[in-house]
Amino acid sequence: MARNFDTVDGYIASFPPEVRAVLEELRRLVRGVLPDAVEEISYEMPTYKVDGKALVYFAGWKSHVSLYPVPLLDEPLETEVAPFRSGKDTVRFPLSETIPDELVSRIVTALRDARTGAGG
Repeated sequence: MARNFDTVDGYIASFPPEVRAVLEELRRLVRGVLPDAVEEISYEMPTYKVDGKALVYFAGWKSHVSLYPVPLLDEPLETEVAPFRSGKDTVRFPLSETIPDELVSRIVTALRDARTGAGG
C-alpha cells in the first residue's frame, strides 16, 4: 500500500475500521499527555512534536500498532513495557489484544519527562 499522507486523519482513514479504532485510541492517548504538541506526518506516520522536535510516532500495521522511538525506560516501567518490545526502540501492541491505555499514557509521559527534564 502506498503511504503518502498529508494529515493524521488521512493516515488513520486509510486503515480498515478495526485498525482505525485502535489508531484513534493511540492518538487520543498521545494527545492526552501532549495536548500542545504539533501533530503532523513525518516518515509516513503520525508524529507529535514538542518544541519543534519529534517526540513520539505511531504506526498501524496488519496485526499490530507501534510506538516509536521508545528507548529503555526506568526499571519499573520497563518491566511492564518489556512484553511489548520489538527491536531496539519499538513498542508493539497486537491488534488481537486490548490496547493497554494506561501503559501507553505512561510511556508517552516518560518520553515527555525525559525530554523536558521533568518527573522524578
